[in-house]
Amino acid sequence: MSFDQHHEEPPIRNGDPPIIVEGASRALSDFQDEDEFEETPFSKWTLPISLFVATVFTTLWAGAYQTYNGPIRGPVDFLLAHPEMLGRGIPFAATLLLILMTHECGHYVLSRIHRMPASLPLFIPGPPYFIGTFGAIIRLRGPILNRRALFDIGVAGPLAGFVVAVVALVIGLNLSTVVDRTATVGLQLGEPLLLQFISWLAIGSLPPHADIVLHPIGFAAWFGLFVTSLNLLPIGQLDGGHVAYALWGSRQRTLAFATVPLLIVLGLAGWHGWLLWAFMAGLMGFGHPPVCDPHMPLGRGRVVVGWIALAVFVLTFAPVPFFFQGP
Repeated sequence: MSFDQHHEEPPIRNGDPPIIVEGASRALSDFQDEDEFEETPFSKWTLPISLFVATVFTTLWAGAYQTYNGPIRGPVDFLLAHPEMLGRGIPFAATLLLILMTHECGHYVLSRIHRMPASLPLFIPGPPYFIGTFGAIIRLRGPILNRRALFDIGVAGPLAGFVVAVVALVIGLNLSTVVDRTATVGLQLGEPLLLQFISWLAIGSLPPHADIVLHPIGFAAWFGLFVTSLNLLPIGQLDGGHVAYALWGSRQRTLAFATVPLLIVLGLAGWHGWLLWAFMAGLMGFGHPPVCDPHMPLGRGRVVVGWIALAVFVLTFAPVPFFFQGP
């Protein structure tokens, strides 16, 4: 699978683990008075809206630059020479922001259901060389008190974003182009199991010499799947760390210690970005901080959803998500 663009690949930050602050065990009512966590108008509205507007612009810029094949080199020169082409980035930007927004709203809505004060999603604009954003986060204004709340808040984002990404992928693949593989150069995209299956349904079996050049909607959907797999890694305070800790308690740390060496091996053998993720895992911490009430049972339904999240991780994970193919 390829994407017809030719730009350098900056580090990519995952979108969205809600920040969890460890606290002492106190009564639930102590944390549910939102007046204790009253935000200023700037932090509650001005900052999230300003960051979102900036991210809309940078993702539009990135999406338009991806479609440009002219002689100008660099996104700054492109924007200065062809500002009228910014609208060409709408399919990519709208799809990507919809996936990220849905992911963050999953966290936000479940935070509110569990009566956890939470900020609006904070989008992080990025350089327009690749996708134009480093993702988004929400901030929780207190400790998560029990395993059920931790599980629900952690798993809601990836699963919500995953559903939107799958729909966008079906649409994007139907708009994509099948070309001769020898004609595709530059950045190539890894093909997780789900992408292979959906492309088979949408396009059919391809001969060995054929390749798919993804439409911008398809590329945004592919990136949504990539973000989903990153977030479901069972490390620290990634979404996967939240889910693993809620399911298995302290055994989550053992799982994280087993995951990081695998990332190092994949980084040495394939995509070097896995080395960065292994390093970041060391900085964040392998284990998950305890919740105030770690003994509340999850119930069978949440355990089933946990296994669904594991299946989503397997289906969206690409051991080598990016590689370059020369002429």
